[in-house]
Formats: sequence, C-alpha cells, structure tokens
Amino acid sequence: MELAEVADALEQSRADVDRTLWHRALRNGGPAVATEVSLRSAVASAALDGAEYDVEKVRSGVVTDPVVQGALRVASELPGLVDTWQKAPRQVLARLHLLAARDLAEPEELGRPVVDADGSIRLATLCVLVTSETNLPAALVAAVVHGELLALRPFPTAAGVVARAAARLTLAARGLDPRLLIAMDVGHFARSPEYVGSAGAFATGTPDGLRSWLKHYGQAMSAGAEATTAVCNRV
Repeated sequence: MELAEVADALEQSRADVDRTLWHRALRNGGPAVATEVSLRSAVASAALDGAEYDVEKVRSGVVTDPVVQGALRVASELPGLVDTWQKAPRQVLARLHLLAARDLAEPEELGRPVVDADGSIRLATLCVLVTSETNLPAALVAAVVHGELLALRPFPTAAGVVARAAARLTLAARGLDPRLLIAMDVGHFARSPEYVGSAGAFATGTPDGLRSWLKHYGQAMSAGAEATTAVCNRV
C-alpha cells in the first residue's frame, strides 16, 4: 500500500464500486443486472484467454468455443462458491478448473494442480491468505490472488479464467462486491495490453512490478464499475 499510486488507485476504485452498488437499478437486488454482468464478464474473461467473440453472438447461443463455454459455466456457479472459497480455496480452485477446462483438458487433468516444489509452497501460502482474517483492503487481497494465480499457472489449461474467477470470489467474500455485480473482467479486457504487461511485471516480484499490477487492478475495477453502471442505466 505504500508503493506510489497504489493506495490512491485502490481507494478510488472502492469509491467507484460503492457508487455503482447504490444505483437505483440495484435496489431490488438487481437480478437482471447480475445476469447481464455475469454474461459480459464471462465473455471478457474468455477474450483475455484468446477467445474473443461478440457478446450478442454468445447470448444467442451460436458460439461453441470451449473457452467461452467454460467461462460461462464458471460465471454461472460463482455465486454458490463464495462461502466455500474462504473455507476451502483448494476445493474451489479444483471446481473452477473442472468447469473452465472440461472440454479443453483430459479428464484426469481436471482440477489437479501441476506445480513444482516452490509453486506448491506459494499455492499453500496463497490459500492461507484467502482463509485468514485480515484488515487488508479487499481489492489488495483480490489483486494478489489474481496475480499469483496468473504467475503460478497451477493448471495447464484455462489458468486465466480460473485466476479471474478466484479474484472475483475474493472481492465477494470480503464484502467489496458481495453480489458479484461489478464487471471486473470487462474492466481488465478494456485495458488488456496493460493487463498482460502488468501481470508479467507482478510475476517478477519487484516493487515496480507489484506497483504496476496493483495500480492496474484499481483502474480495472473502476472500469468494471463503470461497465456495471452502464448496464444499470440500460436496465
């Protein structure tokens, strides 16, 4: 949080999220908004993994790309995984991978992390972070979860879809976006060159690399909040 511009970016993103969640379209729970955000988030997450399709084509059901279908399955199950995520993150990661990679990986590979000894330690440490109570900002924890899973790539296939879903679960479980209404992945896709570059910078572990990723995360969250507001206005 002491790295230049990080605190400001995360604080601004929190303010933007809070403003969006007070939108009048969400006063009754916003089921129509939640459905639309889920669809758009899945399409954006798949696009970040190289499977880019028009939202309306995906909505119509004509897109059969396995990456897109996996992202849609993940998005549909996220609400039911929020509580389990903070208690059994390994179990949830396995479930996310099974959903995301069902038509991409061999059956025996589904839900099975493939990491070396160092990666195993890092994955265990990450799970401790997820299950521990902390006063750290939810956005910071989600950014670390997201960045670490991208860096570790514990699953050979659909690693990006899994990482983005885990980050959204973190935001929900820690109360920043409890109903999964912020189109976080739309925000990442809107800044996709920065997303790729800052994720690579995070993997270096340097202060500048961490700052780049955390700053991006805050800005992507603000962009995601803006995307949700646009959905609210249409609804």
